[in-house]
Amino acid sequence: MSKTVSTIDPSTGEQITEYRLLSDEAASAAIDRADAAFQSWRMESLANRGKVLNKMADLIEQHSDELAQLMTREMGKPIAQGGQECQLCAAICRYSAEQGPEQLKDETRPLQGGRALITYQPIGVILGIQPWNFPLYQVIRYSACNIMAGNTTVLKHASNVFGMAQKIEQLYLEAGLPEGVFQSLLLDGAGASKLVDHPKVRGVTFTGSDNTGKKIAEAAGKVVKKTVLELGSNDAYVVLSDADIELAVKTCVQGRVVNNGETCVSAKRFVVAADVYDEFRDQFVAQMAAIKTGDPSQKGTQLGPIARKDLRETLHEQVQESVRQGAKVSVGGQIPEGAGFFYPATVLEDVKPGMPAYDGELFGPVAALIKAADDEDAMRIANDSRYGLGGGIFSRNEDRAIELARLHFDTGMVNINGYNLAQPHLPFGGVKDSGYGREHGGFGIREFVNIKAVMISHQ
Repeated sequence: MSKTVSTIDPSTGEQITEYRLLSDEAASAAIDRADAAFQSWRMESLANRGKVLNKMADLIEQHSDELAQLMTREMGKPIAQGGQECQLCAAICRYSAEQGPEQLKDETRPLQGGRALITYQPIGVILGIQPWNFPLYQVIRYSACNIMAGNTTVLKHASNVFGMAQKIEQLYLEAGLPEGVFQSLLLDGAGASKLVDHPKVRGVTFTGSDNTGKKIAEAAGKVVKKTVLELGSNDAYVVLSDADIELAVKTCVQGRVVNNGETCVSAKRFVVAADVYDEFRDQFVAQMAAIKTGDPSQKGTQLGPIARKDLRETLHEQVQESVRQGAKVSVGGQIPEGAGFFYPATVLEDVKPGMPAYDGELFGPVAALIKAADDEDAMRIANDSRYGLGGGIFSRNEDRAIELARLHFDTGMVNINGYNLAQPHLPFGGVKDSGYGREHGGFGIREFVNIKAVMISHQ
């Protein structure tokens, strides 16, 4: 008998819908269908692939209100941010359609006695295992570039956003994508893990925790399959002694509470030079305390609920453990009474190594303030992490900040005097325990292709 899972509205704790999980046999059959679809999709012209993606962009925009409402209901995203996610996804589809032909065209190189071609050919079925926090974006991010490259894909989405998983497949089909090129499989983690071994799966892309990502990479490595991993982080935002404090505070608050604080590249650790620490701290705590928390379906809401009850419990335990080790709660830090899985905007001070707030990833609106002796010490603390996804620098000396970002910040992405989420035309990804591989900016299109050398000798 197959298992079932339910989606829960995190604002109320009430059940939305129940879904029946696929059996192992049905999941394996879906891989076979994806492989069969690949045999024809790989021969489709780049122009026609691009037409599908451009149509997908149109459909996402046309259905943006519905999609945003679904995000809000399934995982608690503030409704205005859901609309922004839809805009980003439409832009990704169009960028992939526009840039794909350039990224995938054959290149000619000289060869003694002849010439050589470098050609970029699709490899087959790509398994995508994606999280719930950006339920549309995470899927479009990897699927659009792989569809443009000529691959087919099966998606294992997070179980609390199965409604979105089904909606994305429906939209791709409506956009003209042939059956089997993109399939949403309703599976649990164990079911998805079994598919890594399927002989017709040629690559795996995973976004999620670093612990799970390491297991996926290990399993794929045993059967010599490429992976792209976008894992957790504990992004440091460094406020140097010459920073514009008003700008830094406003930006850092935004970077901490965006998407309810449930973002891999959200600002999490705030490393502040001692000269400006008190000024930054006072303004930051005041603005975090003023964050409007409530019903995410209302446009004025800045902070909605944590996506699941168990995630809120984990977050609160991390806060409590940090306090037990000496951290001080300046605002927030208590689970509110009432329905739903809400957690207040929280600021921890006196955060030190060994605490969850310093070493781990707090996936929610909890900020860790760390006082550095000076600017040099601030950069040392910023890099004192097993993670390396993103980060930020605030300084009035832009040239110096750029030099620090280029040469001294051990992350895949750095913001200077601002906070930005993913951009279609820029690479996205990290280093260290934050994973490897890149998406966006044309880089994702080449992650799962066979870069083939064809050497032609003249007769």
